[in-house]
Amino acid sequence: MSGHTLSLWSAGSVRRLPPVLAVVAVVALLALPVAPDDGGGAHPADAVSALVVLYCVLRLVRDRRRPLSRTAAVVLGLPVLGLAVAAVGAASPEAALSGLGRYLQVFVLVPAAVLLLVRDEDDVRLLARSMVALAVWQGAVGVHQYVTGTGASYQGERIRAVGTFGPQDVMGMATVVSLGVVCAVGLALGRTPLRHRLLAAGCALALLLPLALSFSRGAWIATVLTCAAQLLLAGVRRALAVGAAVVAAAVVLVGGFGVGTAMLQERVGSITQVTDAPDQSVTDRYTMWAAAVGMWRERPLTGVGLKGFPEHRDSHASLALSSGSETDGAGAGYRRQPLLSPHNMYLLVLAEQGLIGLLALAGSWLALLVLGLRRLRAVRRDRGAGPEAGPGAGPDCALVACGLLVWQLTDFAYADIGGPSTVLTAVCFGLAARWALGSGTGAGVAAR
Repeated sequence: MSGHTLSLWSAGSVRRLPPVLAVVAVVALLALPVAPDDGGGAHPADAVSALVVLYCVLRLVRDRRRPLSRTAAVVLGLPVLGLAVAAVGAASPEAALSGLGRYLQVFVLVPAAVLLLVRDEDDVRLLARSMVALAVWQGAVGVHQYVTGTGASYQGERIRAVGTFGPQDVMGMATVVSLGVVCAVGLALGRTPLRHRLLAAGCALALLLPLALSFSRGAWIATVLTCAAQLLLAGVRRALAVGAAVVAAAVVLVGGFGVGTAMLQERVGSITQVTDAPDQSVTDRYTMWAAAVGMWRERPLTGVGLKGFPEHRDSHASLALSSGSETDGAGAGYRRQPLLSPHNMYLLVLAEQGLIGLLALAGSWLALLVLGLRRLRAVRRDRGAGPEAGPGAGPDCALVACGLLVWQLTDFAYADIGGPSTVLTAVCFGLAARWALGSGTGAGVAAR
């Protein structure tokens, strides 16, 4: 074979590669370990997500097609309104640029790129399976940390499963594993070959162990509520059968093998004690929530500006707030991290962007949820949906996309954006947008 022929074959092979692989690469990079002394800098996955956006733009310029429908442009572009107003009110140009860039990455640019690069239901399944694979890897690392006592410090013992994210991002592994469970449950409830559904169900059950060992109450709550919603959307009979299987697995793991019995019971019990006898972490969270509300009352329409919460925190927080959280273990030394956010996405947006920002951002999310659920209802009503139903018309794709969105919106009541796993939040919103808005866009043309 001549060199000229080989070069033509290689170029043709590259052109035939599905564009969704660019998004899969972002997910795969989250398997890389975070440096123990990383002070919160950009992760390689963040850098690649920027390249994915650039790649998508170049494809659109080449195709010379309108990339988004009017509805998709309005829904995905709505957050820009509040962000622009909040950026003007930021304390410094640096804070405005960094905050604006982060919000645009997570809620506008990367979701739009995912929407445009995911062409059909096979791409949705591929991306969902890559998230399950990432969760299995991070979960395996987390279980190893618990068993060997090399995890992050929890109640004086280095047993908290944090995967490769380290103690500086204790929610990273919990987020990845939770989203893996949601994807696996959605895939298991589809109409793909039986062996694929059984494998997905097995992954979902296996991921319950590292999720439990993450000791993350917010991730537990969001995962339980989301999986329950997925099961009910798939059918009540299925919901009862799968629920019985999950309960049986939990009994075997916790009762039969004694997996973290005492500490898990204490952690689960603490969920119901947040008002009677809250621990210091819950007290800090309540205090920061109150501080966020105080900032909003001070500037109800526009908030204190992007990245403004840390600067205004002390003037609005009570003396009950501790000086910071302690992290240790998992390959890193002892560190006291300052509390720089309220750990509630809705209150963070309300404090920094005011009512304008919250209505714009939450309005975009609500539109995605309503449109996604409406389309899911149409798919359930027409079990024989064919290609005319548009890309991603399979019930498993619908349950994955809607499930990821429900999980994020639930988890935002206990967490906000930050850390390497945040780029996965952007991918989730992109999948949700692909399901809710994909049939009316030019994505399939742009992603040829």
